[in-house]
Amino acid sequence: MAQGTCGARKNVPARVCAQQVLDESVPMRMVVKIAGALLDDAEAVRLLARQIAQLTHEGHELLVVHGGGKIFTATLKRMGIESRFVNGLRVTDRETRDVAMMVLGGLLNKRMAGAISAEGQPAIGLCASDAGCFLAEPMMYEEVVGALGFVGYLTGVNLEFIESLWRAGIVPVASCLGLGADGELYNINADHMAAACAEYVHADRLIFMTDVAGVLDGKKVLKAVSSEEIENLIRQNKVSGGMILKLEACKRALSAGVSQVRIVGGNNENGLLSAANGQKGPGTRVTTSYPSTATGAGVGH
Repeated sequence: MAQGTCGARKNVPARVCAQQVLDESVPMRMVVKIAGALLDDAEAVRLLARQIAQLTHEGHELLVVHGGGKIFTATLKRMGIESRFVNGLRVTDRETRDVAMMVLGGLLNKRMAGAISAEGQPAIGLCASDAGCFLAEPMMYEEVVGALGFVGYLTGVNLEFIESLWRAGIVPVASCLGLGADGELYNINADHMAAACAEYVHADRLIFMTDVAGVLDGKKVLKAVSSEEIENLIRQNKVSGGMILKLEACKRALSAGVSQVRIVGGNNENGLLSAANGQKGPGTRVTTSYPSTATGAGVGH
């Protein structure tokens, strides 16, 4: 199980210090995942960058992970490359992988890092091969390794390197790529990468900033969803596509000991600050079990 990092960063289990990290005055370690769709919205990028800078100035350690699916797909289309998906994962041949490096590791990565730096908080964009910061192995599909091409899953993080950036007052911004033992770069689903990063860096909180307000039941935002309820939501077709992958990633993070996981709309002016500084706020909390104080689903406040 991942170890938490409360207060002076002592190696105590995250669940043991869960109540402590609810105190917003305690510096925390957080992974913030930003949906790729938000990176094509200049105002959303500015809002998120401002909040990331503020949280860092308050003493929190943030690792930002971003996606880029829609812009990636649009770029492939302009280049005449067809996109194909299997269970929500993009089949990635070498040509597609190379475009991923251009769009995810280049354009979008530097766009987000630049926006944070422009808010007065130094940030650096990272790709997997930089100091071997994110390691991967090819994904198995239907019992065949590499059946999806250069699609991988995260197997390790160079935590010493990431922590050196935090000590230097720099926010690391990670593209969703991993370096394989074969020296190749692998495309990783950004939600899965964020959850794995939260485990490997021993994060106190994992926050998904998305292009929707949270987990929806029709037009209503569910205030909280338990791990046990996720399967029912899928079976009842209340969630689909990317949200299924996101909720699966939430379950992984919780099982690894991350104390709080939240899914929040990225266009909310102070959504990230609210999610980072306590349980109340916009979006959906994903919990190990349904909170005893909750009376049911409703519109998030």
